[in-house]
Amino acid sequence: MTTTSTFGTTPAPPTENDVRRIVAAAYVGTALEWYDYFLYGTAAAIVFAGLFFPTENAATAAMVALLSFGIGFVVRPLGAVLFSHIGDRYGRRAALIGTIVVMGVATGAIGLLPTYAAIGIAAPVLLTLMRVLQGLSAGGEWGGATLMALEYAPEEKRARYASMVQLGSPTGTVLSSAAFILASMLPEDAFLSWGWRVPFLVAFSLLALALYLRMKVEETPLFKQLVAAEQREKLPVVETFRTASGRLFVGAAMYFIGTAAFFIMTTFMISYITSSLGLPKSLALASTIVGAFAQMAVLVYFGRLADRIGAAKVNILGSAVTVVAAFPVFWLVDTRVPALVLLGVTLGIACISIPYSAIGPALSSLFPAHLQYSGVALSANFSNVLAGFMPFIATWAFAAAGDRSWAPAGLLALVALISLAGSIASDKLQRPVRVEEVL
Repeated sequence: MTTTSTFGTTPAPPTENDVRRIVAAAYVGTALEWYDYFLYGTAAAIVFAGLFFPTENAATAAMVALLSFGIGFVVRPLGAVLFSHIGDRYGRRAALIGTIVVMGVATGAIGLLPTYAAIGIAAPVLLTLMRVLQGLSAGGEWGGATLMALEYAPEEKRARYASMVQLGSPTGTVLSSAAFILASMLPEDAFLSWGWRVPFLVAFSLLALALYLRMKVEETPLFKQLVAAEQREKLPVVETFRTASGRLFVGAAMYFIGTAAFFIMTTFMISYITSSLGLPKSLALASTIVGAFAQMAVLVYFGRLADRIGAAKVNILGSAVTVVAAFPVFWLVDTRVPALVLLGVTLGIACISIPYSAIGPALSSLFPAHLQYSGVALSANFSNVLAGFMPFIATWAFAAAGDRSWAPAGLLALVALISLAGSIASDKLQRPVRVEEVL
């Protein structure tokens, strides 16, 4: 069935089943993308220090490994620029196919790398290069997948469907943590020689699945209308900086909690629980898995709430809750009681997930339709440059404070305060973006 517009014959609006199918495909692809990306964070906290960055000081080796984790975030704005140009100029679908290919190849290749003992300094150099490629891919992934859901969804369900794509993040956490739990069950020698490689090599098969799903997804109705109305920018990234630089700053502040706090609660917390508190790796990984399941429930509930009260208001609520919970989270973990450690990690992840549930529609509503991919991706990834170094900063702050947990707890609260300020500002700048505005 078709309808006629000013620009001729256009496809009829997608049905509810069409929307669900496309959102499901975006979710699965994003889950596999974040499995690949989070896998590096888990490995950096557990195994990379000794294999790729060996030093006589274990704490120094751990910080260098976490520093390599952060490098992937430095290049994410470059990935955002590249894939935003593709997404706003040539289509969301083309950009998302590119992101999944780069991520899958880079992650699988990590599983094939020789260690420092085999090839010396070339080992950490190659590992860092693969991390750079991961960062480029991730720079364009989240914005494109979120827009795919938002631009297919009916107006009254935009936040709900966008939150379904957000489920890809905890799904990736669960899959990557579970993969390392299984690998860590091997004898220590086997785990260090080849067991840690298996979760990375699995990325090649996951790439085939994700690529198949994304090849079957059609371009969004909004982008098709932009093409018909000839409203695409030749240089969308440049135009975004020229006309919406202030909104980029607000968007980056609002998004900050989504990754900065998340990596404090996962990558840093895994290292903190195992290295500083001397607790088993299995407890740290199990805590992140339980926290990820809690995150899924929070994303679904608050995504629906955002459709009723507004996405920016959910972001304000979640950021404020995280400020309050930051110190109690670390108090629980510091007890060293397994049940309370699990509770603390789960509580922290649940709190930071409240604003994450509504960040997609909140960010997209800051920018006009023809610059949405650029605005969303650049906001998120400018924020991620600093966010990616949070595990390293938290580790440094903990050591500088004399191994006192108030330092990383205070860092978590500070991150939430920054996002709270951004969310309050964004609430005054929201603008609905509909297909009709390009006609």
